[in-house]
Amino acid sequence: MGIYTRTGDKGKTGLIGARVFKDNLRVEAYGTTDELNSFIGKAMTELPEGKFADLLEDLETIQHELFDGGGDLANVSDKRTDKLKAESVDVLERRIDELMAEAPELERFILPGGSAPSATLHICRTVARRGERQIVRLINSGEEVPETVLQYLNRLSDYLFAAARVANARLGQPDVEYVRSAKVFRNKTTKKKEDGGE
Repeated sequence: MGIYTRTGDKGKTGLIGARVFKDNLRVEAYGTTDELNSFIGKAMTELPEGKFADLLEDLETIQHELFDGGGDLANVSDKRTDKLKAESVDVLERRIDELMAEAPELERFILPGGSAPSATLHICRTVARRGERQIVRLINSGEEVPETVLQYLNRLSDYLFAAARVANARLGQPDVEYVRSAKVFRNKTTKKKEDGGE
């Protein structure tokens, strides 16, 4: 099976329902979900299976969901049926809560890094944020975009932050705090004292 078609040699590509130039905002948006998917694949190769079976399962599911979301972004036909469902956002929220409960308490901003998989997950997080910005730009240009895709990428960046912190914690590698950061997050102990607890 050949992979080249020569149909893009004039700088255009095919959406589902239209042909557009390759620098089209919609192409940039779904292209970024593809880039994010690739970085997630790289992160998965850096996570040892024993300690990270749950994250590996999460990330493989996320790869499929990003493919779904990219397809939804690429579909401008009259017969669009969105593949990415709101339930996927709910699952991410539940997993964020679980991972943040496992990670060490956070008081200050942290720098991306620590262990190799954590650093890669932070790269994933920033690519997710870029994808989100591109979708907002697409919406602001007057284009119709499935709401779930935007919600999913917003929540996914939070999930990737939590996963990056857990990766460091499980590998015994502390997060690196930003040295000029004030205490911007209230930890559980601080909140207890403010609420009159021990």
